[in-house]
Amino acid sequence: MKITYTGVGLFWIWLFVNTFTLSAQEKLELSGKIRVLEPVELRLENIKGEVLQKTMVKNNNPFSLQACKMIGWGWVVSTGGWIEKGGVLGAAIGFVIGGIMIFFVGMTYAELTAAMPQCGGEHVFSYKAMGSTGSFICTWMIILGYVSVACFEACAFPTIITYLWPGFLKGYLYTVAGFDIYASWLIVAIVVAFLIMMINIIGAKTAAILQTVLTCIIGGAGILLIIASVINGTVDNLDGQMFAGSSAGLNVKAIIGVAALSPFYFIGFDVIPQAAEEINVPAKKIGSILILSVVLAVVFYALVIVAVGLVMGPQAIVDSEQATGLVTADAMAAAFNTKIMAKVIIVGGMCGIVTSWNSFLLGGSRAMYSMAESYMIPKFFAKLHPKHKTPINALILIGSLTMLAPFAGRKMLVWISDAGNFGCCVAYCMVALSFIILRKKAPDMPRPYKVPAYRFFGAMAVIMSGFMVAMYCIPGSGGSLITQEWGIVLAWCALGVVFFAFCKKKYKESFGTLVELISDEDAATLMPEADEVELDKVIDAAIDRVLARKAS
Repeated sequence: MKITYTGVGLFWIWLFVNTFTLSAQEKLELSGKIRVLEPVELRLENIKGEVLQKTMVKNNNPFSLQACKMIGWGWVVSTGGWIEKGGVLGAAIGFVIGGIMIFFVGMTYAELTAAMPQCGGEHVFSYKAMGSTGSFICTWMIILGYVSVACFEACAFPTIITYLWPGFLKGYLYTVAGFDIYASWLIVAIVVAFLIMMINIIGAKTAAILQTVLTCIIGGAGILLIIASVINGTVDNLDGQMFAGSSAGLNVKAIIGVAALSPFYFIGFDVIPQAAEEINVPAKKIGSILILSVVLAVVFYALVIVAVGLVMGPQAIVDSEQATGLVTADAMAAAFNTKIMAKVIIVGGMCGIVTSWNSFLLGGSRAMYSMAESYMIPKFFAKLHPKHKTPINALILIGSLTMLAPFAGRKMLVWISDAGNFGCCVAYCMVALSFIILRKKAPDMPRPYKVPAYRFFGAMAVIMSGFMVAMYCIPGSGGSLITQEWGIVLAWCALGVVFFAFCKKKYKESFGTLVELISDEDAATLMPEADEVELDKVIDAAIDRVLARKAS
């Protein structure tokens, strides 16, 4: 990207002024963290002054990284439960409703991500709209969602190994919530969790190659089931299982119940802001990629639900749910009249576990890195790997949690997913509010992708995500959290309170102060169509704010 000498000069003026107004410690930090490259190609890459990972910047296939996050193992292991809860048509409608909510939220993400494509996503959006406290809450809750998915996959992986090889379970240890835990089950979960963590430490280029290959396998398995259901299925199987309730009122409640659980299976569209610096596409295209990913995920889930209903009758689904719990795999076997195809779709689901697991380690670690760079959590989590330039301490923390989750057994699949669902919906609601606030607060902010009728889209995103949060909190709503799930949420919130109080006390006025500078600089330099006037305007605004803050 070319840039005028004026922009370079303004930045050096800012650095010169701050050299005489900052404390000695701040001078030392800035002198080692700010680096300006040649005037022909200026990259204010972040306050740290280092690229997170050059191989990550050159990720030329953002769609595979994006789409596969939402299409993981859930559709293989959970379809039977969705149908039992809402019926075939009721479950499909529930997912469409959940998808509509995600669509409206996704529209707000599309505009904000294109305007501020730097690493951090929700962290930066909410900061510019709500300040440091609002940004902390929003980012901390979205990280809960990311961690929950990674932990979910750590428990799911050995579960499917058990289905493929029934004799796999060896060395009984103990029982949790009725599930027997074996040494072999734990060893596989821990080893795979460690390997996924190491892949992310090595860098997202390696992860992106893995994502591309496995995404093709995931999509292929799902498409095979859908096609086979059309050819070999029958609408007669839908009799008695279109809806789960016996009356219109009960049907509506069942649909709402499915809609309330559906956001967990759409988690992933929002990871694109966390890795936006790593995606080598124009900023205005990020919004289109995000929206397309959401629409395709909705269509995929709805078609899989209908496909299972066409192939298996009500009693067959109940029997499969009680026997193996993998209704989709049994539907695949029935559609092709061979058990081999059941294993094919399970292998596809296994690939889904790896891809979504990998993706959320990526998103969660980058979110923690952004918080640490902003002095919102201990700077320990901003440490980069000396060679690969990935946030190694953040990855180790999240990776360690994924290695601990399997010790709670298969029931953790339900507990952690519901807790993460709650965290994500809280963050989605705050991002939607940030979208509305920034349209008023920063009307002149460059927006390569601009949402039309922003009041309508913003209001719908706030209302629908807020409704989902309410469903988790209201007892008897069909989506309310149980004791164990509230325990996970409250434990995560308690850790957040500790970090918040510690960093507020230790870093004082520095708490959250770097976010705005990172945002303005990166938004300017990462915007391909920015001309010199726009760029100078944004840099001037950043300088004025920093000087005003120091003067006060």
